[in-house]
Amino acid sequence: MAEAYVKQTIENGVGYIEFFHPAHNSLPSDILARLADTITEAGQNYKIKVIVLKSGGDRTFCAGASFNELISINDETTGKIFFSGFANVINAMRKCPKFIIGRVQGKTVGGGVGLASTTDYCMATKFASIKLSELNVGIGPFVVGPAVERKLGLSGMSQIAIDANSFYSAEWAKHKGLFTQVYETTEELDDAVKAFAENLCNYNTEAMAEMKSMFWQGTEDWDTLLAERAAISGRLVLSDFTKETLKRFK
Repeated sequence: MAEAYVKQTIENGVGYIEFFHPAHNSLPSDILARLADTITEAGQNYKIKVIVLKSGGDRTFCAGASFNELISINDETTGKIFFSGFANVINAMRKCPKFIIGRVQGKTVGGGVGLASTTDYCMATKFASIKLSELNVGIGPFVVGPAVERKLGLSGMSQIAIDANSFYSAEWAKHKGLFTQVYETTEELDDAVKAFAENLCNYNTEAMAEMKSMFWQGTEDWDTLLAERAAISGRLVLSDFTKETLKRFK
Protein backbone atom coordinates (compact mmCIF):
# COMPACT_ATOMS: atom_id res chain seq x y z
CA MET A 1 0.00 0.00 0.00
CA ALA A 2 1.31 3.45 -0.92
CA GLU A 3 2.41 5.64 1.98
CA ALA A 4 0.85 8.98 2.89
CA TYR A 5 2.78 12.09 1.94
CA VAL A 6 2.82 15.84 1.48
CA LYS A 7 5.17 17.06 -1.24
CA GLN A 8 5.94 20.30 -3.00
CA THR A 9 7.34 20.95 -6.46
CA ILE A 10 8.03 24.26 -8.22
CA GLU A 11 7.54 24.73 -11.94
CA ASN A 12 7.58 28.07 -13.80
CA GLY A 13 6.92 30.02 -10.62
CA VAL A 14 4.03 27.79 -9.52
CA GLY A 15 4.32 25.87 -6.26
CA TYR A 16 2.39 22.60 -6.49
CA ILE A 17 1.52 21.22 -3.06
CA GLU A 18 0.19 17.68 -3.20
CA PHE A 19 -1.13 15.52 -0.36
CA PHE A 20 -2.01 11.84 -0.40
CA HIS A 21 -3.29 9.13 1.91
CA PRO A 22 -4.15 5.58 0.81
CA ALA A 23 -7.50 5.76 2.64
CA HIS A 24 -9.19 7.93 0.00
CA ASN A 25 -6.98 10.90 0.87
CA SER A 26 -8.37 11.13 4.39
CA LEU A 27 -6.07 13.21 6.52
CA PRO A 28 -4.63 12.18 9.90
CA SER A 29 -3.11 14.72 12.27
CA ASP A 30 0.50 14.30 11.12
CA ILE A 31 -0.37 14.87 7.46
CA LEU A 32 -2.50 17.90 8.34
CA ALA A 33 0.39 19.38 10.30
CA ARG A 34 2.79 18.84 7.40
CA LEU A 35 0.28 20.34 5.00
CA ALA A 36 -0.15 23.48 7.13
CA ASP A 37 3.63 23.88 7.44
CA THR A 38 4.20 23.35 3.71
CA ILE A 39 1.59 25.99 2.81
CA THR A 40 3.13 28.47 5.25
CA GLU A 41 6.64 27.84 3.87
CA ALA A 42 5.45 28.18 0.27
CA GLY A 43 3.92 31.52 1.15
CA GLN A 44 7.36 32.71 2.24
CA ASN A 45 9.30 31.24 -0.70
CA TYR A 46 10.29 33.99 -3.14
CA LYS A 47 10.60 31.41 -5.95
CA ILE A 48 6.84 30.72 -5.73
CA LYS A 49 4.38 33.28 -7.07
CA VAL A 50 1.20 31.18 -7.07
CA ILE A 51 0.28 27.96 -5.23
CA VAL A 52 -1.74 25.01 -6.53
CA LEU A 53 -3.25 22.68 -3.91
CA LYS A 54 -3.94 19.18 -5.19
CA SER A 55 -4.16 15.58 -4.04
CA GLY A 56 -2.82 12.32 -5.40
CA GLY A 57 -4.99 9.60 -6.90
CA ASP A 58 -7.82 9.70 -9.40
CA ARG A 59 -11.36 10.02 -8.13
CA THR A 60 -11.18 11.32 -4.55
CA PHE A 61 -9.82 14.76 -3.69
CA CYS A 62 -10.17 14.34 0.07
CA ALA A 63 -12.33 12.11 2.26
CA GLY A 64 -11.98 14.43 5.25
CA ALA A 65 -10.43 13.63 8.60
CA SER A 66 -8.96 10.22 9.38
CA PHE A 67 -11.67 7.93 10.71
CA ASN A 68 -9.16 5.75 12.52
CA GLU A 69 -8.06 8.73 14.60
CA LEU A 70 -11.63 9.85 15.15
CA ILE A 71 -12.54 6.48 16.64
CA SER A 72 -9.57 6.56 19.03
CA ILE A 73 -10.45 9.89 20.73
CA ASN A 74 -11.24 9.40 24.43
CA ASP A 75 -11.03 12.89 26.00
CA GLU A 76 -11.92 16.46 25.12
CA THR A 77 -8.34 17.71 24.96
CA THR A 78 -7.37 15.07 22.43
CA GLY A 79 -10.57 15.80 20.54
CA LYS A 80 -9.82 19.51 20.30
CA ILE A 81 -6.27 18.83 19.13
CA PHE A 82 -7.57 16.41 16.49
CA PHE A 83 -10.14 18.85 15.08
CA SER A 84 -7.61 21.68 15.22
CA GLY A 85 -5.71 19.93 12.43
CA PHE A 86 -8.03 21.19 9.71
CA ALA A 87 -8.32 24.55 11.49
CA ASN A 88 -4.55 24.98 11.23
CA VAL A 89 -4.55 24.20 7.51
CA ILE A 90 -7.46 26.58 6.85
CA ASN A 91 -5.72 29.35 8.77
CA ALA A 92 -2.42 28.70 6.96
CA MET A 93 -4.23 29.03 3.63
CA ARG A 94 -6.06 32.15 4.78
CA LYS A 95 -2.89 33.88 5.94
CA CYS A 96 -0.75 32.82 2.97
CA PRO A 97 0.05 35.98 0.96
CA LYS A 98 -0.19 34.13 -2.36
CA PHE A 99 -3.22 33.01 -4.32
CA ILE A 100 -4.00 29.33 -3.77
CA ILE A 101 -5.58 27.57 -6.75
CA GLY A 102 -7.58 24.45 -5.91
CA ARG A 103 -7.38 21.44 -8.22
CA VAL A 104 -10.23 19.08 -7.25
CA GLN A 105 -10.25 15.93 -9.38
CA GLY A 106 -12.88 13.91 -7.52
CA LYS A 107 -15.24 13.51 -4.58
CA THR A 108 -14.59 15.55 -1.49
CA VAL A 109 -16.14 15.03 1.92
CA GLY A 110 -16.21 16.92 5.24
CA GLY A 111 -12.88 18.57 5.88
CA GLY A 112 -12.04 18.21 2.20
CA VAL A 113 -14.91 20.57 1.37
CA GLY A 114 -13.34 22.98 3.83
CA LEU A 115 -10.00 22.83 2.03
CA ALA A 116 -11.62 23.41 -1.37
CA SER A 117 -13.61 26.31 0.07
CA THR A 118 -10.48 27.96 1.48
CA THR A 119 -8.68 28.08 -1.86
CA ASP A 120 -8.83 31.45 -3.59
CA TYR A 121 -9.86 30.01 -6.96
CA CYS A 122 -11.02 26.42 -7.34
CA MET A 123 -11.26 24.29 -10.50
CA ALA A 124 -12.68 20.77 -10.67
CA THR A 125 -13.81 17.82 -12.79
CA LYS A 126 -17.39 16.70 -13.20
CA PHE A 127 -16.59 13.89 -10.74
CA ALA A 128 -15.96 16.38 -7.91
CA SER A 129 -19.20 15.99 -5.98
CA ILE A 130 -19.19 17.27 -2.40
CA LYS A 131 -20.71 16.18 0.91
CA LEU A 132 -20.66 17.45 4.49
CA SER A 133 -21.18 14.16 6.32
CA GLU A 134 -20.35 15.19 9.89
CA LEU A 135 -23.91 15.10 11.21
CA ASN A 136 -24.03 11.39 10.33
CA VAL A 137 -21.69 10.63 13.20
CA GLY A 138 -23.21 13.06 15.68
CA ILE A 139 -20.94 16.05 15.22
CA GLY A 140 -21.15 18.91 12.69
CA PRO A 141 -19.00 20.85 10.23
CA PHE A 142 -18.01 23.32 12.93
CA VAL A 143 -14.37 23.87 11.97
CA VAL A 144 -14.87 23.99 8.20
CA GLY A 145 -18.21 25.79 8.48
CA PRO A 146 -16.87 29.36 8.28
CA ALA A 147 -14.84 28.57 5.14
CA VAL A 148 -17.71 26.71 3.47
CA GLU A 149 -20.22 29.42 4.39
CA ARG A 150 -17.88 32.08 2.99
CA LYS A 151 -17.97 30.35 -0.41
CA LEU A 152 -21.46 28.82 -0.57
CA GLY A 153 -23.34 31.34 1.56
CA LEU A 154 -25.27 30.38 4.68
CA SER A 155 -28.09 28.85 2.64
CA GLY A 156 -25.83 26.57 0.60
CA MET A 157 -23.70 25.55 3.57
CA SER A 158 -26.68 24.78 5.78
CA GLN A 159 -28.30 22.77 2.99
CA ILE A 160 -25.42 20.34 2.59
CA ALA A 161 -24.67 20.31 6.34
CA ILE A 162 -28.23 19.24 7.21
CA ASP A 163 -28.57 16.85 4.24
CA ALA A 164 -25.54 14.94 5.48
CA ASN A 165 -26.24 11.76 3.48
CA SER A 166 -26.20 13.34 0.04
CA PHE A 167 -23.48 14.14 -2.43
CA TYR A 168 -24.04 17.38 -4.32
CA SER A 169 -22.79 17.54 -7.90
CA ALA A 170 -19.83 19.53 -9.15
CA GLU A 171 -22.24 21.61 -11.21
CA TRP A 172 -24.23 22.44 -8.07
CA ALA A 173 -20.99 23.48 -6.38
CA LYS A 174 -20.11 25.63 -9.39
CA HIS A 175 -23.53 27.28 -9.32
CA LYS A 176 -23.03 28.09 -5.63
CA GLY A 177 -19.59 29.61 -6.25
CA LEU A 178 -17.27 26.92 -4.89
CA PHE A 179 -15.91 25.86 -8.29
CA THR A 180 -15.11 28.36 -11.02
CA GLN A 181 -14.89 25.80 -13.83
CA VAL A 182 -15.84 22.13 -14.19
CA TYR A 183 -14.04 19.93 -16.71
CA GLU A 184 -14.87 16.57 -18.30
CA THR A 185 -11.55 14.88 -17.48
CA THR A 186 -8.63 15.19 -15.08
CA GLU A 187 -6.34 15.80 -18.05
CA GLU A 188 -8.40 18.82 -19.12
CA LEU A 189 -8.42 20.04 -15.52
CA ASP A 190 -4.65 19.75 -15.20
CA ASP A 191 -4.05 21.60 -18.47
CA ALA A 192 -6.38 24.39 -17.38
CA VAL A 193 -4.89 24.67 -13.88
CA LYS A 194 -1.35 24.82 -15.27
CA ALA A 195 -2.23 27.49 -17.84
CA PHE A 196 -4.19 29.58 -15.35
CA ALA A 197 -1.57 29.41 -12.59
CA GLU A 198 1.33 30.17 -14.92
CA ASN A 199 -0.55 33.15 -16.37
CA LEU A 200 -1.03 34.54 -12.84
CA CYS A 201 2.74 34.41 -12.41
CA ASN A 202 2.98 37.23 -14.98
CA TYR A 203 1.14 39.60 -12.67
CA ASN A 204 2.48 41.87 -9.92
CA THR A 205 3.01 39.70 -6.83
CA GLU A 206 2.53 42.70 -4.54
CA ALA A 207 -0.83 43.47 -6.16
CA MET A 208 -1.94 39.85 -5.79
CA ALA A 209 -0.94 39.86 -2.11
CA GLU A 210 -2.93 43.03 -1.51
CA MET A 211 -5.92 41.54 -3.35
CA LYS A 212 -5.77 38.39 -1.25
CA SER A 213 -5.70 40.47 1.92
CA MET A 214 -8.75 42.34 0.65
CA PHE A 215 -10.63 39.14 -0.19
CA TRP A 216 -10.09 37.77 3.33
CA GLN A 217 -11.10 40.89 5.24
CA GLY A 218 -13.45 40.06 8.09
CA THR A 219 -11.79 36.75 8.94
CA GLU A 220 -9.20 38.15 11.34
CA ASP A 221 -10.86 36.35 14.26
CA TRP A 222 -10.61 32.90 12.69
CA ASP A 223 -7.64 31.79 14.83
CA THR A 224 -9.92 32.10 17.86
CA LEU A 225 -13.14 31.11 16.11
CA LEU A 226 -11.83 27.87 14.63
CA ALA A 227 -10.20 26.90 17.94
CA GLU A 228 -13.59 27.36 19.63
CA ARG A 229 -15.23 25.29 16.91
CA ALA A 230 -12.61 22.54 17.33
CA ALA A 231 -13.46 22.40 21.03
CA ILE A 232 -17.16 21.91 20.20
CA SER A 233 -16.35 18.98 17.91
CA GLY A 234 -13.92 17.60 20.47
CA ARG A 235 -16.71 17.55 23.04
CA LEU A 236 -19.39 16.13 20.76
CA VAL A 237 -17.20 13.30 19.50
CA LEU A 238 -17.33 11.92 23.06
CA SER A 239 -21.16 11.89 23.16
CA ASP A 240 -22.98 8.60 23.61
CA PHE A 241 -24.57 9.05 20.19
CA THR A 242 -21.23 9.43 18.43
CA LYS A 243 -19.53 6.66 20.38
CA GLU A 244 -22.35 4.26 19.50
CA THR A 245 -22.28 5.32 15.86
CA LEU A 246 -18.50 4.92 15.58
CA LYS A 247 -18.68 1.38 16.97
CA ARG A 248 -20.22 0.33 13.65
CA PHE A 249 -17.04 1.33 11.88
CA LYS A 250 -14.64 -0.63 14.07
